[in-house]
Amino acid sequence: MLDVLAHRVYRHLFLAQVIALVGTGLTTVALALLAHDLAAGQAGVVLGTALAIKMVAYVGIAPLVGAYAARLPRRWLLVGLDLLRAAVVCALPFVTEVWQVYVLIFLLNAGSAGFTPVFQATIPDILEDEGQYTRALSLSRLAYDLENLLSPLTAAALLVVMGFDVLFLLNALAFLLSAALVVSVTLPSPRPVADAPGVWRRVSHGMRIYLETPRLRGLLALNLAVAASGAMQIVNTVVVVRSALGLGEREVALAFAAAGGGSMLVALLLPRVLERVRERPLMLLGGLLMTLSLFLGVLGPGFAGLLGLWWLLGAGASLVMTPTGRLLKRSCQPEDRPALFAAQFSLSHGCWLAAYPLAGWMGMHLGLAGTFALLGTTALAATGLAALVWRPPDPMVLEHEHAPMTHAHLHYHDEHHQHAHEGWEGPEPHSHPHHHPGGRHRHVFVIDGHHARWPS
Repeated sequence: MLDVLAHRVYRHLFLAQVIALVGTGLTTVALALLAHDLAAGQAGVVLGTALAIKMVAYVGIAPLVGAYAARLPRRWLLVGLDLLRAAVVCALPFVTEVWQVYVLIFLLNAGSAGFTPVFQATIPDILEDEGQYTRALSLSRLAYDLENLLSPLTAAALLVVMGFDVLFLLNALAFLLSAALVVSVTLPSPRPVADAPGVWRRVSHGMRIYLETPRLRGLLALNLAVAASGAMQIVNTVVVVRSALGLGEREVALAFAAAGGGSMLVALLLPRVLERVRERPLMLLGGLLMTLSLFLGVLGPGFAGLLGLWWLLGAGASLVMTPTGRLLKRSCQPEDRPALFAAQFSLSHGCWLAAYPLAGWMGMHLGLAGTFALLGTTALAATGLAALVWRPPDPMVLEHEHAPMTHAHLHYHDEHHQHAHEGWEGPEPHSHPHHHPGGRHRHVFVIDGHHARWPS
């Protein structure tokens, strides 16, 4: 797996991702403790609301950035967003009111909503080989797991010698190091895209590809299962450990780390498994493991049992999330990747937007057992829906009918553009009126300007 790090540009981007995520993991722990200090017994409600605001930023900002990412210089966009996040995190230690937390969380995650989909869409342009890209996805998943595993462990050690507010400043330093690593490499330019007729079309383009593709509709349902289980773990860990079990801050960090441990193990094993097994059965298995973890939580386990449940939950989430990039890459043209990755980012976090406040408010009104049962039922229903809408065998090559059409857009002379020229059209990619005759044929099928609907 580590041979992909021989690629210098990817290595620098991967290190930037790791450093930023480790810092973000420190903030996750510190934010839970800050909520406990500001709101005491209502920490779950405050944290759930803060994380819901985070999702509002993700859902609203990501499609806008995805719409224009192909028109902006990637390196300076990523660096600017890292600097914005560093500035906001530096302000968190100084908050004294709950509403201030909410404002800063929105600004922080508006920056992340721009950074993450652009970063994700850049990787397949750097690593065009499918095997290398699969290994990169697993490494990327490991980087996210560092937020859940190494960051809480680091936080537990640091909390022995310093207050949790210092963790915010360490996160700011991590963002600055991430920006420096991005500056150190040259990123590939986005592929030229046709000018869309309006802002709404640019914003909605990735959404239309996503929602017209059956495998991605199944992915969206599995995103809901991930959100239901993840929200229970993130929002209510501090409630279970501090209030129900009467334990301390370090046990909160260890409980966060348990989910990361399960996720990391799966991410390490998946590249070899994916050489022999398709994504669909593995991702559905992940949904079932998360469901099982939530239903077992109804039994009210002790601290050791909670660590086991969170480990199982993390393993299930990794089974779903690690192959996601492969599905997205397979489901669009290269020039549509920023828009499609932004759509995944926005739609998946829309699921978290519903799940976070549900986990917080239901934890207060239904109790922990009732909340485990409710979110477990949600995860089970979402996994079942995914199995229904994403049917096997899901081939790449499909036979389909083309209606005759005449239009103009930027294009290369690929299999859909074999036509004569008059000499004024200019070098490729170029735009001019051209005609597509109707007919029926077979090729690798994705939703794009020539294929608006999935074949029945």
